[in-house]
Amino acid sequence: MEKFAFIIHPIDAKRDMARHPKYRLAKYLPESVVEWIIKHKEPMIASHITGVKSATGAEAEGWFIGCPLTPRQFMTMPTDFLYERLIQCGHMAQDLGAKIIGLGAFSAVAGDGGITLAKNLDIAVTTGNSYTVATALEATLDGAARMGIELADATAAVVGATGSIGKTCAQVLSSKASRVILIGRDMEKLEAARSEMPVEHRDKIAITTDIPSGLHDADIIITVTSAVDVVVLPEHLKIGAVVCDVARPRDVSVRVAKERNDVLVIEGGVVAVPGPDLDFGMSFGFPPKTAYACMSETMMLALEGRYESFTLGKTVSLAQVEETTALATKHGFHLAGYRSFERAVTDEHIVQIRENAISKRRLQSASPRAAAVI
Repeated sequence: MEKFAFIIHPIDAKRDMARHPKYRLAKYLPESVVEWIIKHKEPMIASHITGVKSATGAEAEGWFIGCPLTPRQFMTMPTDFLYERLIQCGHMAQDLGAKIIGLGAFSAVAGDGGITLAKNLDIAVTTGNSYTVATALEATLDGAARMGIELADATAAVVGATGSIGKTCAQVLSSKASRVILIGRDMEKLEAARSEMPVEHRDKIAITTDIPSGLHDADIIITVTSAVDVVVLPEHLKIGAVVCDVARPRDVSVRVAKERNDVLVIEGGVVAVPGPDLDFGMSFGFPPKTAYACMSETMMLALEGRYESFTLGKTVSLAQVEETTALATKHGFHLAGYRSFERAVTDEHIVQIRENAISKRRLQSASPRAAAVI
């Protein structure tokens, strides 16, 4: 039996803590109070994961290790304090017998992306970003095809393009789209990111720190920032655009779902995990037997018996993306349809969004003012 662990933490302090039977009263407390309480709590075993079974017959069990810090705390607290908490989580995983530990959400963003953690543990560490890139690209390109977007004529934008996931997504999109826009907060880092793109594609890559202007003409968008608050608003988006939101917390405002019925928003990395008797031991907001791509990378490496620090730091190579894609196929992991704002996105819903976009374009051609108020 292979063994793994995965670090989770609350994204929305009140909501996520209240999901655990021991902390249901959290939903009645102010968020500032909940954050103060969890800051002073030690990491804990959140659940025991059983029934992970590969298509090859290999089996694994694991544990969710809860690191009680919110995204805001991960971004604002001293790095030494964060490392101390993450190392505590790693030692708990070691004591349980896990041979690899994955980093979820902001635990993969904080500090140096798992490098320091790996140096302080006797087990392997992975951020899961390689398979996250793979599933984000697969979902985005499939969504674009369903919306009738011709990639060769499309403008693609990546929000958070200087991060490890964003840069690799941009590299792949640069070989497929007509134009690519890299969007980030730091112009110097954006220049550096552009310089890392394939030489033959650099002339079609633009950079900007202004999200509204960067998204104005984008047909395809992958957004993967480490922002605490939403950065993509309804008024930023082109009619008929496809947006893949890989970030947690979400980058895309819930207003988009309410106000833009002509735009397809999907969450990247919703993956079906193999095993007829799979049980995560807790709910983290996904349908049964599905998980985030970063969790899935940790599980597939365990099933493979590949206990090495696979994806670390702030870079993800195309070779790593391709390797996790191959491992996913081998062991039976695959995209589990689409979700958007906690709900499943059906084929019928996508067809309706596409029809709404077509109708709105026609109205815009006939009367720009009328289209603007729909």
